[in-house]
Amino acid sequence: MTDLLVKLYELPPLRPPPPAADWRVRKVLAPEISRAAEWVGAQFSEAWADEFRKAAGGWPVTAFLAVAGGEVVGFACYDATALGVFGPTGVAEDRRGTGLGRALLLACLHDMAARGYAYAVIGGSGPDAFYERTVGAVKIPGSEPGFYGGMVRPRS
Repeated sequence: MTDLLVKLYELPPLRPPPPAADWRVRKVLAPEISRAAEWVGAQFSEAWADEFRKAAGGWPVTAFLAVAGGEVVGFACYDATALGVFGPTGVAEDRRGTGLGRALLLACLHDMAARGYAYAVIGGSGPDAFYERTVGAVKIPGSEPGFYGGMVRPRS
């Protein structure tokens, strides 16, 4: 998977959730970091949970949650493994296609822009078409395997 580049000075505006949405996107609060990280690990991977903990436990906080009915239904973060890098991000399977992923992405990218970043890298992106369509992301030539390429892998 290649890395993507996003111009933070040309982002679409933030929008409130649709009126029928039962979820809200916000920064994680300290007393919910463990519970949220458990959800990330169970839904996605322990490596993503580690990145979430890093982003949630730093200052400033660079981790966002989507919450519905007191439960985590999505997350996104930046500056977790490398400065200026968006991700990881994920949405509960039954919430995909509701605009939640877009809301989490834009919350993070607008936060990065407010902190003075001009560009963001989306590291090892999965759904390139989503990022290209949503924020005009472009592929970075020669970025595969990227900075994640030399990671210690779990035992099989």
